Amino acid sequence: MKPLLLAILVLFLLPGRAVPAEGPMSEATEACLGCHALSTPGIVADWKNSRHSRVTPKEGLAKPALERRVSAEKIDDPLGKTVVGCAECHTLNPGKHPDSFEHGGYNVHVVVSPQDCAVCHPIEKQQYDQNLMSRAHGNLVKNPVYLNLADTVNSVQKFGTMRTLPQPPDEQTNADSCLFCHGTEVKVKGFRKRETDQGPMKFPLLSNWPNQGVGRINPDGTPGACTPCHTRHGFSIETARKPYTCSTCHKGPDVPAYKVYEVSKHGNLFSSHQKDWDFNKVPWTVGKDYTAPTCAACHVSLLVNEGGDIIAERSHKMSDRLPWRLMGLIYSHPYPKSPDTSIIKNKAGLPLPTELTGEPAAQHLIDSKEMERRLKTLQNICLACHSSEWTGNHFKRLENTIRTTNEMTLAATKIVSTAWEKGVAKGLAQKDSPFNEYIEKKWVEQWLFYANSTRFASAMAGADYGVFAEGRWYLSRNIQEMLDHLHFLLKQQR
Repeated sequence: MKPLLLAILVLFLLPGRAVPAEGPMSEATEACLGCHALSTPGIVADWKNSRHSRVTPKEGLAKPALERRVSAEKIDDPLGKTVVGCAECHTLNPGKHPDSFEHGGYNVHVVVSPQDCAVCHPIEKQQYDQNLMSRAHGNLVKNPVYLNLADTVNSVQKFGTMRTLPQPPDEQTNADSCLFCHGTEVKVKGFRKRETDQGPMKFPLLSNWPNQGVGRINPDGTPGACTPCHTRHGFSIETARKPYTCSTCHKGPDVPAYKVYEVSKHGNLFSSHQKDWDFNKVPWTVGKDYTAPTCAACHVSLLVNEGGDIIAERSHKMSDRLPWRLMGLIYSHPYPKSPDTSIIKNKAGLPLPTELTGEPAAQHLIDSKEMERRLKTLQNICLACHSSEWTGNHFKRLENTIRTTNEMTLAATKIVSTAWEKGVAKGLAQKDSPFNEYIEKKWVEQWLFYANSTRFASAMAGADYGVFAEGRWYLSRNIQEMLDHLHFLLKQQR
């Protein structure tokens, strides 16, 4: 047999090489693919391997209720009868998108927003609107205390006259730093023409783009983005369910969830057995489709047992399974009532969910009854694999960790507060940043790194991340270093 013929036969006989068949396409999407198969072949190939390219919304709606991936009650034609292609997303609601421009005979916008996705996924969009992540941009930039911390981190330091001279961070630095995950505000600055292989074309000029932050402010004014989890242009539920996706923003040291998960028993089982799991099934059956939870199993996914009984409803709100906010700002506390945390004010008038002493700003946080309801929802997931004693004792231990880490943060806060009171450091009372001096930076590390690591390790059984890997050892050592530095400053003052 000739080598060329053999190669062709091998190519077609190899398992797993077939490209999934595409469903009926709109004329507009066919036009897009005609050019973009050459200009952006990676995007086209990604989409062709997606569920969007194979299943029409009407076919999705015809599935049994638990198996549906679309939550709209009805999707009218022509959208309903064709697959979800380029045009179905990038030409929707043209009047609402300032970045809309004439392109190949169609009005196209670059930035697809959750409002576009809501045509097929309205419940998911409504839920995500109630998710802290959808407000992550404003929760940072509209909070003067948090924004000051970000500015301290991102400023360019210059040295002169025996002191550092911080320069305010520029827009590009902010977009590349905190706002990479929190989300930028994308605006249309204008339009420009440029030469392409198809001749001159007009394109929008977008500020703070590209960005895939969870709280991105889109040109149409809507907050949030679906693509941080459902990555373009495959929009895969498998990708969203795997912890690698969450690790983009939750790897640490400030939010070390992925690092902790990796070393936990759950992470160990995922690493060992994920090849045998089905990450695409809806609903997700515990013990059949997977045998240890990923981030999505605990916080998002629709879970059932093998009898089809619901263990947990799908939730893009996520907070309905979270009684506490573990990430200390500055202390761990009951979860906020509103996803917009910029509205929070404590008794001292600071935009913080607790006082500097750790007392919760209770009017802005969920009450004990709601905390108990959320805890039961979360524990119900645990009980699918663990006994009630195991589960109950695990959360008792977590509650103890929350209490003790908050106490360690309070000790550090008292040390830095003494430095402010004694005049050896300048804080908010002196109309200065509480984050720009050495003892203040040590204070930030206490709650932003070490207390967080300890709590995440306790919540997710992360072993050494609660002890020597940025855990309790660092909490205790940091307090001693802060105290020693306070004594040094007071001695210098005499």
